[in-house]
Amino acid sequence: MSDTVTMFVNGQAMSGGPLNNALASARFLGPARTAARYRFFSFRDEFPGLVPVPEGGWSVPGEIYEISYAQLREELLPREPVELELSVIELEDGRGSLSMVCRNHPGTDDSSREITTPGGWRAHLAGLMTKS
Repeated sequence: MSDTVTMFVNGQAMSGGPLNNALASARFLGPARTAARYRFFSFRDEFPGLVPVPEGGWSVPGEIYEISYAQLREELLPREPVELELSVIELEDGRGSLSMVCRNHPGTDDSSREITTPGGWRAHLAGLMTKS
C-alpha cells in the first residue's frame, strides 16, 4: 500500500505562493487542470476555493503534487483556511486527486465571489495588482 497520494492545488500552495513551503518534501508532478465541473471562488482575495457543479463549470488550472499522508496531515492541512475542506476532485484527464474545496457553497455571504478567470488564481491576483 502506497504512503503517498496526489494533491491538486490551485491557490496559495502553488509554486511561488506563501503556502508552497508546506509542499517542500512533496514531488511536483506538473501543471494540471480540473475537469470542467467546477466553479471557482475567491475568499476576500486571500485564497480560492472550488465548488463542484453538475453543469456550468469550467476547467480550473493548478498544480499537482505527490505528497505523503504525513506531510498532508502535518504540514498542509493545518494551514488551510476553515472555509475549505479536503475532498476528491476530477482532473481534466479523468483521474481523481485530493484537493481542497469549499466547505459551504459560497455566494451566500460577503466573504466570497466567483472568479472565473481563464488563468486561475494567479491571473486573478495579477488583475488585482493592475487595478491598484
